[in-house]
Amino acid sequence: MFMSEQITCYQVTGEAQGLDRGLFFKSWSSDVRLDGKTAIVTGSNTGIGKETAKDLAKRGARVILACRDMVKAEQAASDIRREVENAIVVTCKLDLADTKSICDFAELIYNTEKSLHFLINNAGVANCPYSTTADGFEMQFGVNHLGHFFLTFLLMDLLKHSAPSKVINVSSLAHSMGKINFEDLNSEKSYHPVMAYVQSKLANVLFTRELARKVEEIGVSVYAVNPGVVKTDLVRHMKRFFQFFVKTFGVLIKTPAEGAYTTLYCALTPGLPSGAYYSDCAVAPCSRAANDNNTASRLWAASCHLLGIRWR
Repeated sequence: MFMSEQITCYQVTGEAQGLDRGLFFKSWSSDVRLDGKTAIVTGSNTGIGKETAKDLAKRGARVILACRDMVKAEQAASDIRREVENAIVVTCKLDLADTKSICDFAELIYNTEKSLHFLINNAGVANCPYSTTADGFEMQFGVNHLGHFFLTFLLMDLLKHSAPSKVINVSSLAHSMGKINFEDLNSEKSYHPVMAYVQSKLANVLFTRELARKVEEIGVSVYAVNPGVVKTDLVRHMKRFFQFFVKTFGVLIKTPAEGAYTTLYCALTPGLPSGAYYSDCAVAPCSRAANDNNTASRLWAASCHLLGIRWR
């Protein structure tokens, strides 16, 4: 029987920074196999997404690396095949900043895949200078929230057909600083890169909350996860911001593999409460704004309106 490497989740106080990491770890491991299961991981050419894809491949899943940069995606797939014996990994073009690309990707999935058991909405951008997607949405809100919202909408029939299935939205502790500015969702009146980022991460949690309520009867579970402060390319562009979180909340900077643990915990563990926010392999408190059902419902309606879709 396949036994995974031990998955370790942890919480650590600020005073513990720089001390022996092993003193502060709590462990969780799983021997779950995923033979015959199919997973999509967005943004899986590097960092947390790549580590998530590799673990799923180790368990026998067919893993689709959904990436904007196909050269990097092919390199990631090659790396995983080299490290994981008999890995079933394929690459597909997906640009979350372009609804046409999202539609083309979804059409390809329906034409090539009979089932979809895990949709892991992992990709993200952060701290960008002001720019817009191909459809005119502010880039961070457009990619981090609207792109994944639209992708999930398009793939929901396949997720329903494959139930029990799971949608996992990668958010951030930064959501706790966020506010949904309904008067200026696209930051056209004013723009601050950090505030646009935290709005998009709050949107991930609110989307999870509302989606879980809407799909609870069809066998699809939904989770929002905080991977922690992870040393990836994303953090490189927000160095001062994440240093603030390390100092203020006493979190430990994680490796990409460690950052993937809570995503994997939600994917592999049966019976977890749907619609909840998870951190360090457990249900965690989220901000008051993230718990607001009215805001979640309003954001859902606004997202559908911006995308020109009907999703009830």
